[in-house]
Amino acid sequence: MSCKECKSENVNQFSSEVAVHFPGLDGLKNPIVWVFPKLKVCVRCGFAEFTVPERELTVLKTGKAVKGAAVLKKSTGSRPN
Repeated sequence: MSCKECKSENVNQFSSEVAVHFPGLDGLKNPIVWVFPKLKVCVRCGFAEFTVPERELTVLKTGKAVKGAAVLKKSTGSRPN
């Protein structure tokens, strides 16, 4: 496989963990979405790419946690009694 950016053949695959945050201040109200993709990295130019799994992609589309998705919900700031 060649790099989509520089066309180099020097592309390696790595394990990764990525925390995806929604943009802007309003994004702080949404869950952080965790994905653990195989990351393809061009070691010549640094271009990287990965695919977001369907469940986590649904969270990114809707801004709401779904069952089985790897998300970190924001705390309401209240303390339990």
